[in-house]
Amino acid sequence: MGQPSRMRAVAKDGVVELRLLMSHPMENGLRHDASGALIPLHHIERVDIECGGRPVLQARLGPGVSRDPFLQLRFRGAQGERVLVRWVDNHGDSRSDETTVA
Repeated sequence: MGQPSRMRAVAKDGVVELRLLMSHPMENGLRHDASGALIPLHHIERVDIECGGRPVLQARLGPGVSRDPFLQLRFRGAQGERVLVRWVDNHGDSRSDETTVA
């Protein structure tokens, strides 16, 4: 679903800093469209991030998170390791993106 997540992972002194921008509408189910009808609830429910095959983040998001969520986190890792990001939304849509630590 949607466009690929934009992410950048950089290692320095054994610590990886990951910046992640996920493309998603994140509708809270309370807004109305131009005709006055409610826009249905549509948000990311779960985000899993792995580095080098080991989990570094498991998060649950809800409708209170803004459109195109941005996450920034630091964890132990090394240059050349693969970072994998997976998310699932409340409609069952999912996306998986990866990058290599620079």
